[in-house]
Amino acid sequence: MGLLNTIKSPHDVRRLPIDQLEGLCAEIRSFLIRNVAHTGGHLASNLGTVELTVALHRVFDTRRDRLVFDVGHQCYTHKLLTGRREAFASLRSLGRMSGFPKPRESKHDAFATGHASTAVSAALGMARARTLCGEDYQVLAVVGDGALTGGLAYEGLNDAGQSNEPLIVVLNDNGMSIAKNVGAVAGYLAELRTRPRYFKLKELYHKRLVPLPGGKGLDRFLHRIKTAVKDSLLPGTMFEQMGFYYLGPADGHDIPKTIKLLTLAKTLRRPVLVHLVTQKGRGYQPSEDNPTAFHGVSRFEVVSGRSLTRASRTYSEAFGRALCRLAERDPRVCAVTAAMRDGVGLCAFAERFPERFFDVGIAEAHAVTMAAGLAKQGMRPVCAIYSTFLQRAYDQIVHDVAMQRLPVVFAVDRAGLVGEDGETHHGVFDPSFLSHIPHMAIWAPANFVELDAMLALALSSRGPTAVRYPRGSVNACSGCHTDTAFLHRGDDLTLVAYGVMVAPALEAARRLSSLGIGADLIKLASLRPLDAESVYHSVRRTSKLAVVEDCVTEGSVGQRLSAALASMECPAFRLLLLNLGNNFIPHGAPSELSGLCGLDADGIYGKLANVFFGEKSQAAR
Repeated sequence: MGLLNTIKSPHDVRRLPIDQLEGLCAEIRSFLIRNVAHTGGHLASNLGTVELTVALHRVFDTRRDRLVFDVGHQCYTHKLLTGRREAFASLRSLGRMSGFPKPRESKHDAFATGHASTAVSAALGMARARTLCGEDYQVLAVVGDGALTGGLAYEGLNDAGQSNEPLIVVLNDNGMSIAKNVGAVAGYLAELRTRPRYFKLKELYHKRLVPLPGGKGLDRFLHRIKTAVKDSLLPGTMFEQMGFYYLGPADGHDIPKTIKLLTLAKTLRRPVLVHLVTQKGRGYQPSEDNPTAFHGVSRFEVVSGRSLTRASRTYSEAFGRALCRLAERDPRVCAVTAAMRDGVGLCAFAERFPERFFDVGIAEAHAVTMAAGLAKQGMRPVCAIYSTFLQRAYDQIVHDVAMQRLPVVFAVDRAGLVGEDGETHHGVFDPSFLSHIPHMAIWAPANFVELDAMLALALSSRGPTAVRYPRGSVNACSGCHTDTAFLHRGDDLTLVAYGVMVAPALEAARRLSSLGIGADLIKLASLRPLDAESVYHSVRRTSKLAVVEDCVTEGSVGQRLSAALASMECPAFRLLLLNLGNNFIPHGAPSELSGLCGLDADGIYGKLANVFFGEKSQAAR
């Protein structure tokens, strides 16, 4: 690792002879493969952007220039070049380096990102702030072609192109959705348009032609002819119509050419889009062969690419199998997802029912409204979206689905704490933002059997329904309870839990029994409507209520239960809400995060014993 060992900051990248940059990129790829094999993380996207990131740091100074990565999971090379090499040994671990850009982590990280299609809007805001403050620095947004399936990206591009702000958008096109192979002639013209002599000649002929008699008309005529010829050969038309100066397409793995394009873009002082074609997973054969599988990976064996994590059945897989069974029985059942076919477990459904499977790209708002249209005309759509991404479609859930009482089923995957991706990916808000929407029903299975049963019930509903379930494979209890169930009995405390939180709550109740403290453990199947009556009868006996849930406090089930009991004139009781508070939870292993938040069995037991039974628990010790 000779060259990489010399890189302590981007300044060291700029000092290297250009003929050594290819060797540096090879060392970076080797470093990333070895380290991600040990820690897990996003691999394919980072392997595809090594040369691009090196070129960015060759041309720009991210101590002042603002570099915004769309989504952000492709920032590993950027972090490696900005003094964080040693931190890779504990990448995405609790309290250590994040797998996404974090301004609090480094001055080189301009903006925190984690969701797609946001970079252009954020970068344009920064560019406008620069102008308003009278400052001078470059602003760049690095956007993948996949992010251009999201509507927010086009809102940003449309505004940025007409802004006249010096802003560079780097389109990282890995061949999935933007441009066709444009051929040798278009490549030649693209190369010609990037030469400084081209711009000097263009300005010279414009200055000489316009003052001549009839020169303005002739200039416009020649411009129209040139534009028509160029548009027939180059894919830049859409961006140019938005107001961008389009450069490319070019090979994003060709470092000298990429540096040349970025340098030119820097001098133009206007909105510029640099189109670079890259290969996702480049330089590691298993990742090149299957970039989807190596998008986000757990620990793996470097030589073969084989995962070192023992595979177990997940809720996503259980959902996919259950939906296939239901679709066989009912031809109206269809599936909608937003660029997450594999992640939400819909591979088998897509193969067996291709005419009823719709992947709309990174466009959650569109997915929800399209599902509303399907439901309005008699289909039974199931919209499978991660909890964190469903936040992006809140308005559509309210206005396009719930207001019309349409039978759309929301399969809310990755509910609760999801682990190493951190704040932007935890699904901790859906119980709050879904529960106050009129006509919305919410189910929370605690095992695979319940997921199957609740999905069937949701599809038989006459209105909108959400079924929320966690990442992973934890079956929190046995049996199938689609109604409220008492899993433990006692007269000293009412303990309420749902979903994955049932398991640690049950363990805490059993530990309390060893102190001679009896707890009613009530497992909720439905989060809306709430079975407040069952809780009411228990609390009347115990005069103590604790609610355990993996979501934020505001709008939580605990708050809603407390309000419901007050409206039922329940006798005075002590209340303890065990949840995530009103905080953003950092990245880390789910077990570590549960412990950090006091939502593991130890934390729940300790809090219950100390708050409600302090003297008794101390005496037992």
